[in-house]
Amino acid sequence: MIIEPADEEITATEASLELGDPDPQWQSASLPVRDNAKTVLAIVLTCYFMIVLDISIVVTGLPDIREGLGFSPVGLSWVQNAYLLCFGGFLLMGARAGDLFGRKRMLLWGLSVFTVASLAIGLAQAPSWLILGRAVQGIGAAILAPTVLSLISTTFAEGPARTKALAYYSMVAGAGSTFGLVVGGIFADQLSWRVGFLINVPIGIGLYWAASKYLTNSASRPGKFDLLGSLGSTIGMGALVFGIIRTAEVGWSDPLTLAAISVAVVLLTLFIINEGRADHPMLPYWLFLSRERSGAYVSRMLFLGAMVSFFFFTTQFMQEVFGFSPLMAGIGFLPVSVPTFISAMAVPRMTNLFGNGIVVALALGLSATGMLWLGQADAGGSYWWDIALPMLFVGFGNGFALGPLTVAGVSGVPDEHQGAASGAVNVAHQLGGTLGLSALVLVFASADLPSIQGVQLLAHRIDAATTGGGVMLCIALVVAILFVLPAEKPKFEK
Repeated sequence: MIIEPADEEITATEASLELGDPDPQWQSASLPVRDNAKTVLAIVLTCYFMIVLDISIVVTGLPDIREGLGFSPVGLSWVQNAYLLCFGGFLLMGARAGDLFGRKRMLLWGLSVFTVASLAIGLAQAPSWLILGRAVQGIGAAILAPTVLSLISTTFAEGPARTKALAYYSMVAGAGSTFGLVVGGIFADQLSWRVGFLINVPIGIGLYWAASKYLTNSASRPGKFDLLGSLGSTIGMGALVFGIIRTAEVGWSDPLTLAAISVAVVLLTLFIINEGRADHPMLPYWLFLSRERSGAYVSRMLFLGAMVSFFFFTTQFMQEVFGFSPLMAGIGFLPVSVPTFISAMAVPRMTNLFGNGIVVALALGLSATGMLWLGQADAGGSYWWDIALPMLFVGFGNGFALGPLTVAGVSGVPDEHQGAASGAVNVAHQLGGTLGLSALVLVFASADLPSIQGVQLLAHRIDAATTGGGVMLCIALVVAILFVLPAEKPKFEK
């Protein structure tokens, strides 16, 4: 089965028959949006907001967590890394499970796991307890994230309706991360870091009730669960993420790091070989035979690597160089979050006027401009000129980018394979953030200048890493211009 570009449209039923689907139960792109589409969108976006929020809400509370539970400086990094490790490792398994067992069912399972883990974290009395809870929470997020995207793609027909829904999705993704920094600062300063996790319990219960009542379960698909592919992707990606995280901490020469990377290479190679032979692959090869989708995945990885690094390093710059409190640093990100809202809401109109590829290129260009500008800040600069104004460019780019990149990443994929496409988008999202941050942490650590010390040296290192993020965005822009911009609508064939 291959995909080739074609000038003519084919109907969903034709695509189903050509793909060999004996019982096409998925929604045609020509059918109208479901009657309860707004309710479905509200439920799934709230689920996604909860996931995104928990990635960033913990950042401003890390000093209190270290002091309260007795973490070592190295051990503290696993509060975040345990979540990312399991989130990235279980993504493809979660995506495939939604296709096979029904998306409503898997959403409810994901909510249950995430909510129970949040309660355990909020009540944690020891470092091991908290880290285990964060790992389980990451598994819940790995089930929820691709299921949310699949439900959006199967609820809204491809075209303006889906573009608008994905604009809301991108707004949640961008604004949730910045909002989490503000909320985390408020909780850490005024209440307790535990509130940021315990608040998920009533929200999760409410979402479980709403999803049970208003979502309709997709039919279970015929087919086998690719156990070999599932184990290979989960353990392989988990080992890769672990190795990348550890590299940033101890370097490439560490034996455990090398062992993890080696295991990852072997297992992911076997996974790729297996996917080419499996009757029901978790990640079908034909997803990557579309230049638009492949370009979108690469651009997304580079974009997320730069954006995750932007939050990581800019937080340190505001607190360690400019002397902001955690709360003020969270508020200091408002020049990103407000433009993200504005630009995300403008995405449907922008794509109607200029096309999806043009909006992607514009977004990456704006983000690159902002990041390169941020890379010029120094210890004697001002917040408004060196941080706030460049943040406006980053914010507008952030809001414009994620929706169109997601549209391109699931473009032309029938509903029965939306889980696989959503899994590919989310894998690019998570691995891009982890790989990019690890690479730029190494840039940060290597940027030494013997002539300066203290705060000036810290500012120089952050500038070097931020400039590296700007370079990544420039590469993403080139990829988007070459592959996403000129892409044609794909055709499905045997």
